[in-house]
Amino acid sequence: MFTGIIEAIGSIRALTPKGGDVRVYVETGKLDLADVKLGDSIAVNGVCLTAVELPGDGFWADVSRETLAHTAFISLKAGSKVNLEKALTPTSRLGGHLVSGHVDGVGEIIAMAENARAWQFTIRAPRELAKYIAHKGSITVDGTSLTVNSVNGAEFELTIVPHTLAETIMLDYLPGRQVNLEVDLLARYLERLLLGDKAAEPKASGMTESFLAEHGYMKN
Repeated sequence: MFTGIIEAIGSIRALTPKGGDVRVYVETGKLDLADVKLGDSIAVNGVCLTAVELPGDGFWADVSRETLAHTAFISLKAGSKVNLEKALTPTSRLGGHLVSGHVDGVGEIIAMAENARAWQFTIRAPRELAKYIAHKGSITVDGTSLTVNSVNGAEFELTIVPHTLAETIMLDYLPGRQVNLEVDLLARYLERLLLGDKAAEPKASGMTESFLAEHGYMKN
């Protein structure tokens, strides 16, 4: 679990195809790795990854086909900046909201505007996530816990203060950029509960090898 309060900005050093999925090396910048052990979780742009190697200035992690299919990770490359947060401990301050690190969908930045010293961002969420996004509710964008200021259909607005701009990768955002979205945990579990017996019915999903090949993660 995470709080959505970004601890450091890191960068992707390498993305290496490995056995049908991808191994990534994340350089962690000012993030303190002294208490991080192999197998610990670190959120990278809101995606919970497991540290499988710790060379000193960062960590290696495996990125599954599922993650590549359902997050904006597919658009990252060597040199891309990323938001970083270590997992919660029992003594952590819960400064944001409870974040699982399991991305629900990919949104798109569609507009930006200055608002005094802050910036106003408009993001379009996938239609299937719109029902979970509420005025003054919480949402996670690339791992950052944020408050929704207004909602219009599948689009929502955020006001980002200077501190958040300085401590996250949001200064690099431009219209058209894809971002990872995680909706509020309570809304997601409430919907599942309300399904009742229908929750036991199977639902098809699809991630194909042709998708990975198309994006350069597998050899044709």
